[in-house]
Amino acid sequence: MRLPRDKDVLENARALRKSMTREERRLWYDFLRGYSPRFVRQKVVGRYILDFYCDAAGLVIELDGGQHYEAAGQLYDAQRTVLRFSNLDVMQHFEGVCRVIDNAVKSLP
Repeated sequence: MRLPRDKDVLENARALRKSMTREERRLWYDFLRGYSPRFVRQKVVGRYILDFYCDAAGLVIELDGGQHYEAAGQLYDAQRTVLRFSNLDVMQHFEGVCRVIDNAVKSLP
């Protein structure tokens, strides 16, 4: 399924790809980059930029920094359905995060 793209946010997505957070880099380079089915980084969908997206599984992964715990961040996040992890989870429970992602991909049609 092809998702809609908002061309106004493409430039921002490209910039975010180049300046990933430490947690995003760890998840990407140590797990998702070589994972099959394929994930992409900073996927534009409408007016949103998804941290990681797997088209084959229809799965979105978001890493939540502190901004997601503020009221505006929670309202923004409520508009999406995603598999999400805190930055702390990625750094302190990396293997568990990878297992959850793997199980989610394998359980989707």
